[in-house]
Amino acid sequence: MNLDAFASTDGFYDFPAPAKLNLFLHIIGRRPDGYHLLQSTFQLIDYSDTISLRVRDDGQLLHRNPIPGVAPEHDLCIRAARLMQEKTGCTQGVDLGITKRLPMGGGVGGGSSDAATVMLALNRLWQLHLPRQTLMDWGVTLGADVPFFLFGQTAFVEGIGERMTAVPSEDQWFVVLHPQVHVPTPEIFCDEGLTRNTPPLIVRVLDNAATQNDLQAVASRKFPLIQKHLDWLSQFGEARMTGSGSCVFAKFASQTAANQVISQLPDEMKGFIARSLSQHQLHEFAD
Repeated sequence: MNLDAFASTDGFYDFPAPAKLNLFLHIIGRRPDGYHLLQSTFQLIDYSDTISLRVRDDGQLLHRNPIPGVAPEHDLCIRAARLMQEKTGCTQGVDLGITKRLPMGGGVGGGSSDAATVMLALNRLWQLHLPRQTLMDWGVTLGADVPFFLFGQTAFVEGIGERMTAVPSEDQWFVVLHPQVHVPTPEIFCDEGLTRNTPPLIVRVLDNAATQNDLQAVASRKFPLIQKHLDWLSQFGEARMTGSGSCVFAKFASQTAANQVISQLPDEMKGFIARSLSQHQLHEFAD
């Protein structure tokens, strides 16, 4: 894929950082170290943040619009760029900016996707030519969901999120609602009421298997606003929470059907529509 397709102004390139939805999420056990064993299908969608990058020759990593209160050493995008420098010895730097659209704390992977896009884009901009598996091995040190966005395809995910198998992606549309609450993921996973013994699935039976999000009952009990959004969306189709929340979604066969639903959204609710992606828009930036 030619970089010219992403050219912006003043030497910047604008790259998408797409969201993901957990079409289901099962907790099938727990390791002795406390990490939960999960199974999930991660679906990429075309609703994205935009990462703007411009190469520097002096090695500096400069963020144009950092999140207020977040120090550079804690910013995932800067950490991703620094990781690439440290691992490769690259002497180039980058000016970086983010246009945020993905809701923070919504379970759609926004921060992880931003970091993965930085890594994929710099792999091309800095002419590093690193293989995808190397990027994934490095990316997991930034966050559990980063390897998925580097993998860059709809995937059946297992283990603690590190084992991925590409699965077909249906062409479908989603209505995604964002309850205005921030769900602390550790609090959900530590809840005594969390189901941790859902029977494991195998890939070949996914299409016919009964699925759910095992975190949904706990999250909607702790945060009634999530349940309110689920109840509203359930009028139009099967509604489900993604990740540990707070976003909820339902899928539809066409953009027209999705638009008809979102047009009826009450004024006090926020949401958007998105289309499924079979692979990340920067998938060709790694081998």
